Amino acid sequence: MGRTNRKRRSTLANRAIAASAALALGGGGLLAANIYASAGEGKNSTQNAQTTAAGVATIKCPDVGQQLTDVPRGARAGVDKELAKLDQQVTEAYKRLADTRQAQAGDSGYVNNAILSPLKSKRTATIDRINININRAGGKAPRGADQLAGCEGVPADQPAAGEGQGGDGQDQGQGQGNGQDQGQDQGNGQDQGQDQGNGQDQGNGGQDGNGPVAADFQDITQVQPTGGAKGVGPNGLPANGDSGSTGSFTTNCGTNENELRNSDNVIVAPGVSNGAQHQHDYVGNQSNNAFASDQDLAQADTSCQNQGDKSSYFWPVLRVQDGKDDIDANAPGGGQDGNVGTILQASEAQLKFVGNQKSDVVAMPTALRIITGDAKAFVNGLANANTNWSCTGFEDRQLTDKYPICPEGSSVVRTSNFQSCWDGQNIDSANHRTHVSYVQQDGTCGNGFQAIPQLQVRLVYDVPAPTIENGQVQNPFAVDSFPDQLHKPITDHNDFINFFDENTMKEVVDCINSGQDCQ
Repeated sequence: MGRTNRKRRSTLANRAIAASAALALGGGGLLAANIYASAGEGKNSTQNAQTTAAGVATIKCPDVGQQLTDVPRGARAGVDKELAKLDQQVTEAYKRLADTRQAQAGDSGYVNNAILSPLKSKRTATIDRINININRAGGKAPRGADQLAGCEGVPADQPAAGEGQGGDGQDQGQGQGNGQDQGQDQGNGQDQGQDQGNGQDQGNGGQDGNGPVAADFQDITQVQPTGGAKGVGPNGLPANGDSGSTGSFTTNCGTNENELRNSDNVIVAPGVSNGAQHQHDYVGNQSNNAFASDQDLAQADTSCQNQGDKSSYFWPVLRVQDGKDDIDANAPGGGQDGNVGTILQASEAQLKFVGNQKSDVVAMPTALRIITGDAKAFVNGLANANTNWSCTGFEDRQLTDKYPICPEGSSVVRTSNFQSCWDGQNIDSANHRTHVSYVQQDGTCGNGFQAIPQLQVRLVYDVPAPTIENGQVQNPFAVDSFPDQLHKPITDHNDFINFFDENTMKEVVDCINSGQDCQ
């Protein structure tokens, strides 16, 4: 199950479970409420898909934050505050949806009139304030507030995965379909729960009733070799090759022996406690929380052996849903957000920077922020997804939408290949995406971007293999996630903030460009 190191736990617990119930869901999304018909009720044959209590399982809202590509720095703080309000509004609507099942059953118009319409009014006012902030600072606010403000109810029998999510690497290479496609054939997490049950009559499986389910797991020995970790679709391509800049730089920052964790996200939700709604493991920089400034991070301690590396590396924790309470069982980001069971510490955490197939790399700027993958890929679609799951001894076989079931003696592996092309100007962007990009299929950087060292993160976990009995998964493991994401493996993601000092970054670049392998 991995090592469990409890030293400094009492000190770090306060940081890991920052006492705030503020919930952030990235400006909207598809919120899955456990309000399905119970085993004896069946479905309402006369249901209106948008309004029937038994049929409405979710609320789908446009992700406003991803639409904001032109937010001047002077407007960022105000916009972040308003985006947090959007998060809170959607969360409140979700709670009303889950708490008013009886009222919905007696009134076919209840969801529209009592939940969706008031939500749209609140979102319209908030989006107007976002536009004012942007316009006053000289930016260009997105048009069509009404379109961004409107949300819809989604019926329980509709896959809760958004539209336009065709096949991923498994579809193309193995013919298995991704988690969403499989949901159409076998029932997604919700439908499958209705058909097979999960022992809790909640329809989403897992220890806390919101996943994972049996369909989220795959025997790695039954997967065809794909040649290595390449991410979903065009994302997450490894940048290194046998030409160009062929060196590497590996930094050893441990496996979070300090158990430094919190449910903040200083990149996406600065100043918002529990902005991630799931716990992150942190290695490297020891001062990362929602309220850390760049100065705080630059002056922090580091767990890296090379003290010139104060960068922050963080990813959602992996848990085994073993029925046991961890330290955050009753806290935001933990049990309060559906993340339950024992947190696993990685047995290995390799942080490696590599070069570019076609050119030299340039130094990354201080405080550069990069997010790879999408914590909401289950509802947002695959555009920003980047997941690779495998097992030791089988890493030529990769899963993107399934957790691996590893044979005895083999450990679970998570791999992330980061974006390695930079616009040459910005350390972040309004949607935290457009200032960096992945290499193109030929290994080059497009759009005039410059090649930077590519971070490759490989995490290994000694975790008992789950078993599937009568269509139900026993003793599953899963990454922490937003409650609406049902702990799907496609939501795995990884975050990085560069705080190498100037001399160490020069060493990184020199090693990579000269073809050396340095540590």
